[in-house]
Amino acid sequence: MMVKVGSRELELNGPHLTELRSSNDILDDVQALRERMEEDGYLLIRGFHDREQVLTARRAILEKMNKMGKLERDTLLEEGVIADGSKSIFMGGTNEDLPELLNVLNGDHVMRFFDELLGEQSLTYHYKWLRAVGSGDFTGAHYDIVYMGRGTHNVYTVWSPIGDISYEMGGLAMCLGSHRFDSLKNSYGTKDSDRDGIGHYTDDPLVITEKFGGQWATTTFEAGDVLIFGMFLMHCSLENTTNQYRISVDARYQSATELVDERWSGKKPRGHHK
Repeated sequence: MMVKVGSRELELNGPHLTELRSSNDILDDVQALRERMEEDGYLLIRGFHDREQVLTARRAILEKMNKMGKLERDTLLEEGVIADGSKSIFMGGTNEDLPELLNVLNGDHVMRFFDELLGEQSLTYHYKWLRAVGSGDFTGAHYDIVYMGRGTHNVYTVWSPIGDISYEMGGLAMCLGSHRFDSLKNSYGTKDSDRDGIGHYTDDPLVITEKFGGQWATTTFEAGDVLIFGMFLMHCSLENTTNQYRISVDARYQSATELVDERWSGKKPRGHHK
């Protein structure tokens, strides 16, 4: 099976692309989760969120998008069919108009998980990175540290698909081992997107593996699944080759005792700025 990863078409389970591994087998062992995070750089947890809560959030998001005229008329709302001429939509912010989404991302379940993983009280950034990715679009390969490196570097991204995501709809792909690419961490990983005017490292995933090593990995996702990873794991997305929006959200979590990047927290986080 061929999969469109960034700007490349790669063979699933071929030389460049493999499957992500689940960590559900060690979900009740926090020390094992810490060791897995250190080893793999990520945790894939199936059914982490309550599926019905995620689908309730999905409906609220789609209703918002429908009011914006972004969905095709005379189609089922739940299918999220892209209106003719509509593109990807970025809905980043505090999302206070979407309490259904915040119930998923700020709830006791996820906060308790990070309290235990970090071994101390955790917090989540007020800003959430909500996206509806349109047909033909994808996210280029990057480290998250480039976008949120002004506080502690011990920040975790939780990527949550808001709905079921096939290979064709374009979920995330991770570059295995890239959290140990010291030369990349010490060059690109020291950049600041606002200060340096830099963003994605490349749209071509093989530029990274041919230069630094590693292998790309991806999978299909269902509503409730999450990918959790640190600031120095190179990742991108598959291209959305369907006529339906791929809806997902990034939320960030860290220790409450460590410095927070002020761009992303507070009642009115200002986000990126020069």
